[in-house]
Amino acid sequence: MILPHPEDAIHKAWLYRLLSALVDDMMLASVLRFKGGTCAAMLGYLDRFSVDLDFDLVVATAEALPSIREKMEAVFTGLGLEIKDASKNTAQYFLRYPVVGNKRNSLKVDVTFPPVSANKYQTVRLPEIDRLVACQSVETMFANKLVALIDRYEKNESLAGRDVYDIHHFFLRGFRYTDEVIRERRGTDLETFFRQLFNFVEKHVTEKVLTEDLNSLLPYAEFSKLRKVLKQETLMFLHDERTRVCGKK
Repeated sequence: MILPHPEDAIHKAWLYRLLSALVDDMMLASVLRFKGGTCAAMLGYLDRFSVDLDFDLVVATAEALPSIREKMEAVFTGLGLEIKDASKNTAQYFLRYPVVGNKRNSLKVDVTFPPVSANKYQTVRLPEIDRLVACQSVETMFANKLVALIDRYEKNESLAGRDVYDIHHFFLRGFRYTDEVIRERRGTDLETFFRQLFNFVEKHVTEKVLTEDLNSLLPYAEFSKLRKVLKQETLMFLHDERTRVCGKK
């Protein structure tokens, strides 16, 4: 995973230190499935920095959540991490790590339960931490990222420029997505979804939205080259994808 700025090194170190400790715990490793931007970056699917750890929790019932939380909190304590805030309903944490001076010192761990039933996983080696880790497949990541752009806005009225960047990058790499994830999460057919997503990006995504989120996740020179074409090329990909799925009917 790239470092857009030298000062991001300590955050990356703590991300990897915490991820390693979580997957080294046999019980946690058996039920957590790594996902999200950090996972995609560590697997080489994305070329940007990512600051959080995201997982799916694959257990049968919510009754397992207290023991999962207890295990995770023991890992945090063992590493010397301070819990700044925690959700009462799920395993979501905002953690503080020690730093010198006025620098970034917090990271988020977010665990989704129940996960989307159509999600697919595979055990792969993450070279940067030298461990085998159960992760979402790239097709599942792509599908969830496509949905996240609208879903984030509907739930929180917020936009994340990184969602647009990731969608653009996944299309550019020629990755495919898991159809069933989109259908399950949105309750609609693919043609309708891509029409809605195209209209959403066209209406809501601005250069300001992209800049505010991405200028800390990419080297300045790279982001400067992409910023003015990112929205338009993403719209092109979404239009082409809608045309493709229409042709399959």
